[in-house]
Amino acid sequence: MIIFGTKVYVYQLAMLTLVCARCGNPAAHALRKRVTKFTLFFVPLFPFSTTYATQCAFCGYEERLAAAQGRALQERAAHGAR
Repeated sequence: MIIFGTKVYVYQLAMLTLVCARCGNPAAHALRKRVTKFTLFFVPLFPFSTTYATQCAFCGYEERLAAAQGRALQERAAHGAR
């Protein structure tokens, strides 16, 4: 019997101040990366899906981002912290 499946890992990459697309408030947004990995016998082997999203701390709205946008925001947060 082979046991396989998937597991989702969520990484918070940065906190950014952005204007929310839904409520219009300039608020803190958490930049998150979700990685879905294939597992065999509960051991994660390799990632097969990666998505980026920001979530408004004021209203809770979550907006999905393209991978390039997510990496650009992560780089912007890293350079802004210096």
